Amino acid sequence: MSAELLLRERHVIAEDAFVELRIWRVPAAVPGSAHDYKYALAYVVSGACVLRYDNEAGKGDHRHLGAAEEPYAFTTPNALLEAFWNDVERWRPG
Repeated sequence: MSAELLLRERHVIAEDAFVELRIWRVPAAVPGSAHDYKYALAYVVSGACVLRYDNEAGKGDHRHLGAAEEPYAFTTPNALLEAFWNDVERWRPG
């Protein structure tokens, strides 16, 4: 079985900002993760990625908030998307 693309979307949310969402189901867990999903969710403002959730091989599930990086406790794709969108809303100017 090869990777199955479950979600690939790009949302323009401001003149200078967009969100890109990609989630795949993979045949085996990515090293460092304990589930069968590979994902990369990014919020880009003025050409800079200011928020990113991903599970890069060997690093496991984590998120980048500006320059900081911290672990992320993945449970389901829906919970991942909800957490990401909540962070986008907190990051956006009020």
